[in-house]
Amino acid sequence: MYSSLNSPPQLTQWSSTGDDPCGQSWKGVTCTSSRVTEIKLSGLGLSGSMGYHLSSLTMLTSLDMSNNNLAGEIPYSLPPNVSQLNLAYNTFNKGVPYSISQMASLKYLNISHNQLQEQLFDAFGQLSSLSTLDLSFNSLPGNLPQSFSSLSSMTSMYLQNNQFTGNIDVLANLPLENLNIENNHFTGWIPEQLQNINLQKNGNSWSSEPAPPPPPGTPPARKRPNHKSGGNESPSDGSGGGNKPGIGGGGIAGIVISIFIVGAIVAFFLMKRRSRRPLSDIEKLDNQPFAPHASTEVQEVKAVQTSSVIKTHSFDTNASINLRPPPIDRHKSFDEDCFPQKPIVAKKANIAPINATSYSVADLQMATDSFSVENLLGEGSFGRVYRGRFDDGKILAVKKIDSSALPAELSEEFTEMVSNISQLHHQNIAELVGYCSEHGQHLLVYEFHKSGSLHDFLHLYDDYSKPLTWNSRVKIALGTARALEYLHEVCSPSVVHKNIKSANILLDAELNPHLSDSGLGSLVPNADQILSRNAGSGYSAPEVAMSGQYTLKSDVYSFGVVMLELLSGHKPFDSTRPRSEQSLVRWATPQLHDIDALGKMVDPALKGLYPVKSLSRFADVIALCVQLEPEFRPPMSEVVQALVRLVQRTNMSKRTIGNDLGASQRAVNSDTHE
Repeated sequence: MYSSLNSPPQLTQWSSTGDDPCGQSWKGVTCTSSRVTEIKLSGLGLSGSMGYHLSSLTMLTSLDMSNNNLAGEIPYSLPPNVSQLNLAYNTFNKGVPYSISQMASLKYLNISHNQLQEQLFDAFGQLSSLSTLDLSFNSLPGNLPQSFSSLSSMTSMYLQNNQFTGNIDVLANLPLENLNIENNHFTGWIPEQLQNINLQKNGNSWSSEPAPPPPPGTPPARKRPNHKSGGNESPSDGSGGGNKPGIGGGGIAGIVISIFIVGAIVAFFLMKRRSRRPLSDIEKLDNQPFAPHASTEVQEVKAVQTSSVIKTHSFDTNASINLRPPPIDRHKSFDEDCFPQKPIVAKKANIAPINATSYSVADLQMATDSFSVENLLGEGSFGRVYRGRFDDGKILAVKKIDSSALPAELSEEFTEMVSNISQLHHQNIAELVGYCSEHGQHLLVYEFHKSGSLHDFLHLYDDYSKPLTWNSRVKIALGTARALEYLHEVCSPSVVHKNIKSANILLDAELNPHLSDSGLGSLVPNADQILSRNAGSGYSAPEVAMSGQYTLKSDVYSFGVVMLELLSGHKPFDSTRPRSEQSLVRWATPQLHDIDALGKMVDPALKGLYPVKSLSRFADVIALCVQLEPEFRPPMSEVVQALVRLVQRTNMSKRTIGNDLGASQRAVNSDTHE
């Protein structure tokens, strides 16, 4: 922590050389039995960050870093047993880390007056001891997470001056005494249960219409206790020793109406079932030619039958020069392609077989050393990825999906998702090899690529790492383009990736690209909402920021941004650069057709070792992909063709693209003056 705080002189006695903080009486540090239990460094003018090893402070119960100048992200690895956490009045950005969900002892949490701007994870379900929460004066967007309803000890909540939207019904049954929600974008009505507390609600868009009556049988608003309550009162609990309330007239009417509706539904489905043709009649239709105008009912049942047998296809994507994609049979049944059509009837009994190994949580905990920080490979939109070493010696990547992306109760949807993803087979797509759905946890196991990601190669290299050669960059672009061509034009229905970025392009020992997270964006129920948090990363197409909708053409745009990264070595958005250069697309696009400007913006790590014409053609492809209007962007098959022609014209091998780095470098040198 001391080094991360830039070794400030005001922290007297502190040291980064491993001295004992308890024996040396470090400023702001309190110890009990030679274990650090409190760190209070408020108002000391500290800068830098908090570091990433705080989880080792297992006895720490109070951490106060408020009123400083700390910046960057709040560490994802926080002391696990802290009960008091105060990070207010700093300049932390991004969002509240998901690790908060594991801090079950937390009673007081204050992250107010920062610059947080990402939607809250649904990560509060285990924080039943939390009594005070202050997130005020940030820029937090979106609806309040449903897990707020589990804050059974919450008495004081401060959410004012953010960008929250939606209603506040999730707060209705909390034992709140103080609630400030001023200056947000809340709508709807104030729940009756919150009318009698210290409530500050101005600066929102509350409805001026009368609140709708509660559904029949809804319990009356409970009276507010004069003391702090540890949980919700039961509707049947007596109060003040009075008689228990009976069911009112509205409740009786509601029960009668409900019974009538249920009876009608049951009768309808019985009649529907009788009217269906026998299964043998439908089986006869399977052997007939494709009939686009067949009845909906027949198509639905057929989808159920065919999904029980999965055929997988391997799309040959070697770098052999093939200017056209494989033919796509538009009349195939869905089960013969990447994702089976989602059946509408008998869905539960007809999930396709899973072509992956089933692991237990215990297996994955053992492989990842209980998901230790040392094995953490990275954190993406859908969860964290850990290195796992298994008993057979294999090393695999284990993705632990956040409950905000896939709640525990959606186990059946997860199984269907795994079934679909396991059908994706392409040499440039990271292969799913296993999964786990147990105890409300959802995990995916993938091939492990020790070379890391393209992002690492471009932006995290050091003096000891070799920069990517030009040939390697073209090879990575072409392999990634082929993966997207497979998802867009070979899979039926098409698969929109939605999360194309250099961090999701993994490289093997020969620098072949493997696109990760394929299928997740199309199959996770609220993927669009989750991915919209990355709208400012520089990869998202302009129309995504406007509509929140991802399409094949938005994938093409994101791929164009990755190509720009390969060409320039710049990040898609870099706040450390001059304002005119912070957005890579905005800065680079006007220069893509100017050969002199192009030479100046190319990655200096290449040291001028690239064919000039190849660079120009590469830029031409980028310009097509990052056009503002999605309808003018090319399909991925045309992008593949353009890159293949680029490869041909620079006299690279027609079967591989410089697998040997030395040969690749020699090819570049010989082509530099083309």
